[in-house]
Amino acid sequence: MEANPSGDHALHAALLNQPSRVNNSHRPSKGILVILCSIIFLMPLVALIMNEGQNYLQKLESSNTEITHFSNVSKPELPRGVAQGVSAKSNPFLFHKVSYNWTNAMFSWQRTAFHFQPQKNWMNDPDGPLFHMGWYHLFYQYNPDSAVWGNITWGHAVSRDMIHWLLLPIAMVPDKWYDINGVWTGSATLLPDGKIIMLYTGDTNNYVQVQNLAYPANLSDPLLLDWVKYSGNPILVPPPDIAPKDFRDPTTAWIGPDGKWRVTIGSKKGKTGLSLVYTTMDFINFEPNHHYLHAVPGTGMWECVDFYPVSINESKGLDTSVNGPHVKHVLKASMDDTRVDHYALGTYFVENDTWVPDNSHEDVGIGWLLDYGRYYASKTFYDQVKERRILWGWINETDIESDDLRKGWASLQSIPRTVLFDNKTGTNLLLWPVEEVESLRLSSDEFEEVVVKPGSVVPLNISLATQLDIFAEFEIESLASKRIGKNNIGCGRSGATDRSAFGPFGLLAIADDTLSEQTPIYFRLSNTTLGSSTTFFCVDETRSSKAPDVAKPIYGSKVPVLSDEKLSMRVLVDHSIIESFAQGGRTVITGRVYPTEAIYGDARLFLFNNATGINIKASLKIWQLNSAFIRPFPFDQSQ
Repeated sequence: MEANPSGDHALHAALLNQPSRVNNSHRPSKGILVILCSIIFLMPLVALIMNEGQNYLQKLESSNTEITHFSNVSKPELPRGVAQGVSAKSNPFLFHKVSYNWTNAMFSWQRTAFHFQPQKNWMNDPDGPLFHMGWYHLFYQYNPDSAVWGNITWGHAVSRDMIHWLLLPIAMVPDKWYDINGVWTGSATLLPDGKIIMLYTGDTNNYVQVQNLAYPANLSDPLLLDWVKYSGNPILVPPPDIAPKDFRDPTTAWIGPDGKWRVTIGSKKGKTGLSLVYTTMDFINFEPNHHYLHAVPGTGMWECVDFYPVSINESKGLDTSVNGPHVKHVLKASMDDTRVDHYALGTYFVENDTWVPDNSHEDVGIGWLLDYGRYYASKTFYDQVKERRILWGWINETDIESDDLRKGWASLQSIPRTVLFDNKTGTNLLLWPVEEVESLRLSSDEFEEVVVKPGSVVPLNISLATQLDIFAEFEIESLASKRIGKNNIGCGRSGATDRSAFGPFGLLAIADDTLSEQTPIYFRLSNTTLGSSTTFFCVDETRSSKAPDVAKPIYGSKVPVLSDEKLSMRVLVDHSIIESFAQGGRTVITGRVYPTEAIYGDARLFLFNNATGINIKASLKIWQLNSAFIRPFPFDQSQ
């Protein structure tokens, strides 16, 4: 197929405009005088109430009293969850935003078609993923009562392919003193005899984080419907030198040559993020290791720690207990202070259960991210059937809580991704959507060598643009006769509108015809010689929506590009979620967008080149994607 170059100049002008702002101006009316008088009368009363409220909060803080927000409609001064000792579960920078005039049709469009999410209410961290008797199991942090964080239980779903899901009854609820304030994040360990061990963090009646043991009531049940909490819980409590709210999220266990199992738990001391190690023979009695698995000063609390091996010379995953000369170990932590998932590659020393990074300048909390966008609390598991390591991650909302309450749901899980070591660079992981997502592909369109000149936007004529799997490659033609402008790198202070000699260029997803709403996914280079160029891969959400009550950041990072490679990206578009993978998955960015006009049949896809010194030649293959089924398990039918 051919791209349609018509209307380039008008669209180019729209691209270069600054972010749209909603005009809330109204014509003056006689009622203004009445309103002003009312405000003058009420101001002293409001000031008195605010002063008394502030004094009350100060008294609570000085007495170390726990402040818990139970109302679903209140706007807490602290992000939801922080007072209880977990990472923020709401967006404090949006607390005072006024809700946009959303319609039910807009809210309905935001719900994704092939990403996992329960039918309603709040969801956050993925928990204990595993494969058992033909089913992939996913547990997840879930509030069965509301679309905001709180009353955390374990939701449960099963799938044959990790794309289509059947929702099961809740697996565990907060009903014991050791988890009464939340059944928090945990991990599954499959033992050699077929038993399944689930370790999870409970928040006690005194808001102390402890580790607990649970196991299936019936291992012969493929659905693992019933779970038993060990009668002797908790099995681990915070050590004396660790604060009671800084001890959470046990990993999948691995076994050493001495026959003992190891598990690591996230924590901190002061501002040093760290990972504690415990050994056990029976998952009931544990011994602390004399050394931390690893610690990095200045990184703050480590949550949702993950630790696993990757093969350096094979394209397959490894069981968590594998070690040896052809293996590197990944240490990953979710950073409570910065709300991103950092990882590093290194060497695990089983003699003393410590881990050392390959490069101290790319240590945990300093270097690589699993995802440079809206992505957190990730967890992997080893798929023993297909010999691959699978990564799950939580995609949070970036709107305000009142909007989530109106639509009745919040958050979803990413498309599961395979994890491999990048043996071309030797420095990073490769993350890629599981092959099963390709089963959703319907019709496709191909565009060969579409030339996009500097300052141009080219529409891609496809039928629909809200459920897509896009492969795109870009070649660069330097314009020596053109005056080369600035060649600054990075994502640009103003995102995709910040022009330089060699970028930005790429795709405009979830855009309307006039480009008043658009989400650019783009490359920006320091020069035209791939391999020596510093290349950035970015997603710019600043013009993704006209609504003022949503966050619209610019995400991005460097991506390694070798001299024999073309610039390439894969983009999964699923309504309000855009997952973008550069150079085979070396850099990944998840975007969360809330358009008001670029929805349903009005959503469009474009190529753009906002560089000043290069032509771009783009080749693309674009598949329409079907919707996945996600529905309650049909217990009245045969399994």
